[in-house]
Amino acid sequence: MQKQTISFRLESDKVSALDALAGSLDRDRTYLLAEAVQAYLETQQWQLEQIRAGIAEADAGQVIDHRKVKATAARWRRRK
Repeated sequence: MQKQTISFRLESDKVSALDALAGSLDRDRTYLLAEAVQAYLETQQWQLEQIRAGIAEADAGQVIDHRKVKATAARWRRRK
């Protein structure tokens, strides 16, 4: 896969923490940043998929009646 160089500003304390972590893991800063971006993108993609699935279920009428949700929550509160 082709790589591109990007740049952005980051607070100096975060750069120092990143460099310290990279040193302790015997990795470079670029490796850690690439891993962090990949993890962020995967998390955001998962969240978007879950939101879309929930909207599709609601559009299809696959929802739980509000009264049933309230009754279930009330039972949970009584268990405590």
